Amino acid sequence: MSTPFGLSDAAGLREALDAGATLPADWYSDPAILRLENERIFARSWQYAGGAHLVAEPGDYFASFAGHVPVLCVRDREGTLRAFVNVCRHRGHLVAEGAGNRKSLQCPYHAWTYDLDGTLRTAPRSEREPGFDADGFSLFPAAVDTWGPLVFVNPDPGAGPLAEALGPLPGLLAESGLDLERLHFRERTEWEIASNWKIAIENYLECYHCPVAHPGFSKVIDVDPDAYELRSEGLVSSQFGSLRAGAAGNGANGDIARAQYHLLWPNFTLNIDPGPGNMGVDVTRPLGPERSVGITDWFYYEDVPEETVREMMEFATQVGREDATLVESVQRGLASGMVPHGRLLTSSEHLIQHFQRLVHEALTG
Repeated sequence: MSTPFGLSDAAGLREALDAGATLPADWYSDPAILRLENERIFARSWQYAGGAHLVAEPGDYFASFAGHVPVLCVRDREGTLRAFVNVCRHRGHLVAEGAGNRKSLQCPYHAWTYDLDGTLRTAPRSEREPGFDADGFSLFPAAVDTWGPLVFVNPDPGAGPLAEALGPLPGLLAESGLDLERLHFRERTEWEIASNWKIAIENYLECYHCPVAHPGFSKVIDVDPDAYELRSEGLVSSQFGSLRAGAAGNGANGDIARAQYHLLWPNFTLNIDPGPGNMGVDVTRPLGPERSVGITDWFYYEDVPEETVREMMEFATQVGREDATLVESVQRGLASGMVPHGRLLTSSEHLIQHFQRLVHEALTG
């Protein structure tokens, strides 16, 4: 396998990033880069798995993904929240799909059955195998924790605490006036785009494109560079925008006065729009070097009327449609190989620079 461009001169690439260059174009289409990202980013990072309402009671479970890694979140009989790599230790079939409530976890391929603590309970015909030790074939554990109504998983069971990864994020949400404990899950949207996952995240991290590409959004949120605030700290990148004077709609009055849009490295985004208590969270994960798949989970205060919910969701969804068109075009352009690097305007795009430094550090070690 040839060395992807940029990895052979990690120090030189870091200097270029610091000067405002973007990551090499081939990092957005090279399968070798994606293999490294799977190994060094997605297998080692905290990622949103699903709503805590799915594992509220003993026996509740749901299947999800942390990047390319299938994971399974379970509330065991004693009430402990656990997570496992959702891969049977026999032949690699997924142990469970969807969500529900079970007294045990049984692989549908050959009926290997696991307790809710991940230990192997039965393996049909294993008694015929000399020296077969069921204790050696428990499901592989993953780290798991919750933040408000959200469940996060890290495939690395020795990972540092979620709170450490979240950094300033809980404080920023508290300052916004949003009460996480009042949020209730409303709906999930699933989507797919013809773009590398990094292009989608980088598009999220700047509003330099908003006046051109998001006219409806820009009429409501003040995206002028002196008014639209960008911050980065640790694994969190944040954007803050106020309502334009005279803007109508749900943001004109409500619990939340100021928009907040946050990225938690590597691929979790959290969106709060002005108006009544609301939060939309997204996960973008690679389906291949040039395709991504994702979910959006919507949370609102219980007393927010359905009509208001639909109006706010449509506003956000329209912005998402516009973004999908943009990132798919960028993918086609970078995949041509005709422009080896881009050039950031760091006064408006320094959150992208921060993100690309994190990618560089993860892949070059």
